[in-house]
Amino acid sequence: MNPYPTESAPTSTPTIKASAQVDDTASIGSGSVIWDLAQIREGARLGSSCIIGRGAYVGAGVHLGDNVKLQNYALVYEPAVLGNGVFVGPAVVLTNDQYPRAVDPTGRLKRGADWQAVGVVVGEGASLGARSVCVAPLRIGCWAMVAAGAVVTRDVPDYALVMGVPAKQAGWVGRTGSRLVRAEPQVWVCPDTRDVYDESLAGERACLTLRTP
Repeated sequence: MNPYPTESAPTSTPTIKASAQVDDTASIGSGSVIWDLAQIREGARLGSSCIIGRGAYVGAGVHLGDNVKLQNYALVYEPAVLGNGVFVGPAVVLTNDQYPRAVDPTGRLKRGADWQAVGVVVGEGASLGARSVCVAPLRIGCWAMVAAGAVVTRDVPDYALVMGVPAKQAGWVGRTGSRLVRAEPQVWVCPDTRDVYDESLAGERACLTLRTP
């Protein structure tokens, strides 16, 4: 099994279940499947071979790459952007309002023009565990993993494993999802593929880079 999924070639027209709501202006990639009761809003763009689970929501203008999986009842609010191969577990929420209020200071009901939407960006191959919440604006790094139930309030580095409320880094993971094993003080190894990763500092935060042959 290849642990490094590549962009899939389109194989078929999209499959959209009868009870799903897909706006006419949304773009659905070849081979994608939209399951019952899912809602895809206007201007959303889904790549090829995506799977949108029952009751999931994709907001207006949201961009999903190829091979993205949104499990049942995941909520992805605009202007989120998800890279290729992203996994979004059941009931995950990607928010878009830093200062949520139903009304303004005068008590008038707020409308779309009364606030500025901010988004979550999720890098290629990242996974968001069941019922986790990503509080925008922030970025989830490539191949990072967010544990089930975590509440993410700050950027997550590539390959980082975060968990808890609020989420904190608890280690590193490789592209298979397994925890990396420390081989040297700043060298990590994937137990599945034997790939080697080098740890360094980017400002005040540690970061990881896959070593190329």
